Amino acid sequence: MDQAVSDLQRCLSLEPRNKAFQEALRALGSSMHEKMKAMSCTDSKVEQMFQILLDLEEKDADKKQKAAQNLIVLAREEAGAEKIFQSDGVRLLMQLLDTAKADLMLAALRTLVGLCSGHRSRTAAILAELGAPRLAAVLGVEHEQVSLAACNLLHVMFDSLKEGLQKDFRGKEDAVVLDSSKDLKLLIKHLLELLVLDGASAHGRDNALNLLIKVVPRKSPKETNNSLSLWVIDQGLKKILEVGSTVCGSSGSLPVTENSRMSTSVLLSKLYEDLKCDAERENFHRLCEDYVRSWFEGHELPGKLRAIQTVSCLLQGPSDAGNRVLELEGIMDSVLSLCASVCEAHQLVAVEALIHAADKAKRASFITANGVNLLKEIYKHSERDSIRIRALVGLCKLGSAGGTDFSMKQFAEGSTMKLAKQCRKWLCNEAIDAGTRRWAVEGLAYLTFDADVKEEFVEDKAAMQAMFQLAKSEDRSVLYAVASTLVNCTNSYDHEEPDPQMLELAKYAKQHIPEQHPKDKPEFVKRRVRKLLTAGVVSALACMVKSENPALTSSCRELISRVFLALVEEAEDRGGVVAQGGGKALIPLSLEGTEVGQTKAAQALAKITITSNPEMAFPGERIYEVVRPLVSLLHLQRTGLENFEGLMALTNLAGISERLRQKILKERAVPMIEGYMFEEHELIRLAATECMCNMAMSKEVQEMFLAEGSDRLKLMVLYSGEEDEKLRRAASGTLAMLTTLHPPICKRIPQVTVHWLEILQALLLSASAELQHRSTKLLLCQEQLAAQDAAFISIQAFPALLDLPQDLEVSAVSCGSRHTAVVTRGGELYTWGWGKYGQLGHGNNVSSDQARRVEHLVAEGLRVEEVVCGPWTTYVRVREP
Repeated sequence: MDQAVSDLQRCLSLEPRNKAFQEALRALGSSMHEKMKAMSCTDSKVEQMFQILLDLEEKDADKKQKAAQNLIVLAREEAGAEKIFQSDGVRLLMQLLDTAKADLMLAALRTLVGLCSGHRSRTAAILAELGAPRLAAVLGVEHEQVSLAACNLLHVMFDSLKEGLQKDFRGKEDAVVLDSSKDLKLLIKHLLELLVLDGASAHGRDNALNLLIKVVPRKSPKETNNSLSLWVIDQGLKKILEVGSTVCGSSGSLPVTENSRMSTSVLLSKLYEDLKCDAERENFHRLCEDYVRSWFEGHELPGKLRAIQTVSCLLQGPSDAGNRVLELEGIMDSVLSLCASVCEAHQLVAVEALIHAADKAKRASFITANGVNLLKEIYKHSERDSIRIRALVGLCKLGSAGGTDFSMKQFAEGSTMKLAKQCRKWLCNEAIDAGTRRWAVEGLAYLTFDADVKEEFVEDKAAMQAMFQLAKSEDRSVLYAVASTLVNCTNSYDHEEPDPQMLELAKYAKQHIPEQHPKDKPEFVKRRVRKLLTAGVVSALACMVKSENPALTSSCRELISRVFLALVEEAEDRGGVVAQGGGKALIPLSLEGTEVGQTKAAQALAKITITSNPEMAFPGERIYEVVRPLVSLLHLQRTGLENFEGLMALTNLAGISERLRQKILKERAVPMIEGYMFEEHELIRLAATECMCNMAMSKEVQEMFLAEGSDRLKLMVLYSGEEDEKLRRAASGTLAMLTTLHPPICKRIPQVTVHWLEILQALLLSASAELQHRSTKLLLCQEQLAAQDAAFISIQAFPALLDLPQDLEVSAVSCGSRHTAVVTRGGELYTWGWGKYGQLGHGNNVSSDQARRVEHLVAEGLRVEEVVCGPWTTYVRVREP
């Protein structure tokens, strides 16, 4: 604003009498006065609030709480945040942090969030003043809410340092912005140290893991720089594995929560996925193997337990690394031997490792041969529910090793059903803690590959409700198991129809051919979906999506998206899905996760948008968030069905409001819609044309049809003459819309194709009232064309009586596409009709609705004996005089 005043003063010095400059300077001065007044008011507020908060003699708790809340609100506004920062606010906030009082620490941390949000230079200055060690220490405090607030502050600081300013700051403010890579690494270094710090709380350790998951890996594979992940692997992989290898209850172990190992597995998986080449992955494997060896060799039994726990953690995350470590000498033998241990903690670690190790079919067969009897013994004779249920899950996993192949049974007939029944019994037993009951869901996740188990599960309402309640609970480690179970019950996993020729070849070669279970046929699947909907599966899925826990991984999101797509397969079910919050839950699923998961969620959104009123399914601003996922369905790598449903959904949205059409334009969907108008598949071509019809209400789209060198208008005219009535209706509707809203397009229609009038005639003579209405609208809108060819149009479109001179005797008649010629007995030629190409022979291209003699032939003394009219030409045979 100071710069603006300076510029205006300079302008006035050049033109002192310019009233515009005088008024602008007066208005700006008034604005500055108001702002200074507000700032002075803000100054006093900031000072007053800090005085209240730091006054040790102030005993009024409500007054302090109100002051803290006002400070937080003030920090969320740019002017207030800047004033707090300039008024030595950071030092005063440090004093609040040092009080060790939870309410004051929360107020300070939340105020700092406002100061750092979107401001890189201010964040760098605050970090320099507070120091990374202090922030890490606050993150590791015992108070859960304070630790969470510190986690939020650090996340905001990471975002500000990585992404820079959200606003365009210039001059002095830009000058203090420095390279933030050192600050980022400093913060990450202290987070890694916090993981192995004895004095850090369990919640603080979890929050540090969550932060590392969010800020270290690349957001997208398109980003080329993965140096931060490589640095974390080199500097902190062993520290991360320390958390993953912690055995709860063992002496000297780090304080951890029930979610710590899952968070560690997710972090390891994210780091491994961020690697770009074999050399980087080999280094990761080497570091993991070295760490496991360091515990397995020379530390006796406690060391072996740590090593096996590390293997479990790796198998749950980067499974390739876990399988490599599992193949180290002695690891698998130790797992099997510890399963028979009399110590509960040892059994717990070993059985979990055995469960995770059975993922590979080869290893599952080995465990089936060597470990099934052991697991059965543990299940039958162990006195601890926590161990029995894990043994049960191990048996479930081994029993489902054949997957959906009906012919591949690992156990005897009926054994799988018995295991499933026991899992449902454990699941419904509310006397058992949730952490133990979740293992029952793990068992069902494996057993529901069997269609008989699926059918029994959906009939057990109590088991379904118990699983849904677990999905809504604070224990987020159950999310993947719940999602897997639902995917199996709805058959929403990928399955391709085998090639008949390949089947015959496999039979001839006596190879194993997978068989589908009779109860996996579409009618059974549809019935199961209905029962899940009745039981309230949508509300459970919506709660799962709301989770911010690392357990909600991209893979888990994909599974949930698959379930949603199966739930909306039938049109009559979609209203219920929307009513229970399914539409709202699908939007974040379609914007984040794996590519397959995003596509499935977008397709589910499309199905809802096609058959429901979009304004009711996605109320308020939510309807605009649906556009981007739907546009993503138009990409070439999507299937034809996804393209078709995306086009139909966008058609519905484009017909609602101009703001939605502008959103579709902004997402660059129009070129893709145009591309599908040339598609060979009739339904896709029709859907694209209908979508363009609704988009034609936008001014920008109308201008595109007038662009030079474009065949858009020609294509619409030609489509109006196609045999497919629906395509004709869509194309002619587009033309009627364009000519009504943008009259200059009328002039272009006769120029794009010579068949335009024939097409309009066919529309007028159609049995469809809609097509007749569209063609009539087109003719009425063409004012200039009507003025030029009005009589001709009336002659050609409807039967009419043409007056010829009474003394003429016609000897021959010939008709072209749009003109007529007659020869009299006296050898004269008369023509009328459309004359654009000079076919009437009058020396011009003027059309005529009156029969006129061709004077040139008379002047030359030529007598016409025969006439033939082509589409746009007239040929005569004459006799010379």
